[in-house]
Amino acid sequence: MENARIRWACPEDAEDIVRLVQALAAFENEPLSSVKLSVDRVLQDGFGSDRRFECLIAEMNGEVVGLALFYHNYSTWEGRPGLFVEDLFVEDSVRGLGLGKGLMAALARVAFERQCTRMELSVLHWNPAREFYHSLSMTHVDEWFPYRMTETDIKSLANTAAKIEKP
Repeated sequence: MENARIRWACPEDAEDIVRLVQALAAFENEPLSSVKLSVDRVLQDGFGSDRRFECLIAEMNGEVVGLALFYHNYSTWEGRPGLFVEDLFVEDSVRGLGLGKGLMAALARVAFERQCTRMELSVLHWNPAREFYHSLSMTHVDEWFPYRMTETDIKSLANTAAKIEKP
């Protein structure tokens, strides 16, 4: 990995972040229309005053070829924060060169320095990267099932809630 580096994303990376998320969607056999992320959203949510995520960038020969987009979660049982890796992606042309492991090692450093007790991510059942995660001592948690509510259903349920009182 002589010509490779891992670095923090900056606002100038917004277009590449969108491009890589679109490439991830294509890898997952999803239509590009399923990706609603825009450069403006990346700038607002990743680099604005109310940041929703952080991102590490993998470069090879000065070109952006991968990313690790993550945010903090919190374990009440541990009483400590964790990192949730929303997207880890390296372009096909540079897979196998250690960039994915470099991104995961950098994430582990961030987690360790921030005193996180867990790093979590979700992997599609058919994704061959599952073996990569196993090689990093990540384990599949059988006893937990992921659940999701979409925007339409969130709105519908929210409309049934009483106003939340402030203390």
